[in-house]
Amino acid sequence: MSRTSTSSADKNHPGKSMLRVHLWLESESGMLFGLGRAQLLEMVTLLGSLNKAAKALGMSYRAAWGRIKRTEEALGEPLLVKASGRTGYELTPLAADLVRDFVAWHHEVEEFALKRALERLPWDIKGFAVSPATKEPVS
Repeated sequence: MSRTSTSSADKNHPGKSMLRVHLWLESESGMLFGLGRAQLLEMVTLLGSLNKAAKALGMSYRAAWGRIKRTEEALGEPLLVKASGRTGYELTPLAADLVRDFVAWHHEVEEFALKRALERLPWDIKGFAVSPATKEPVS
């Protein structure tokens, strides 16, 4: 169906549709990395603490630690290291690269999906790219 066609969907649609794209990577043992883990790692960078990051995201420290540990075990490398000279954690270079690259890849896939949705579907659709750390839309 092209965007130029008129259908009952065009007339009856109450407003803008929002495209949501959920992407993650899995290994044989389960979840490897996704936007939630990227968000958690970004919050550690912002807050300097896994505990504070977990609380800011409404999760327990144990749940946050478990997610990080499962990804570290799958990768065979740490994502967090103790911050030098103080309590808390900081991202390893690998973790910083993963966050940057995964978020960029997610955004690219969403842009492509939005372009194709606008070409093929009859609705006025907008994207829903958000910053993993702030949960605010990315312009």
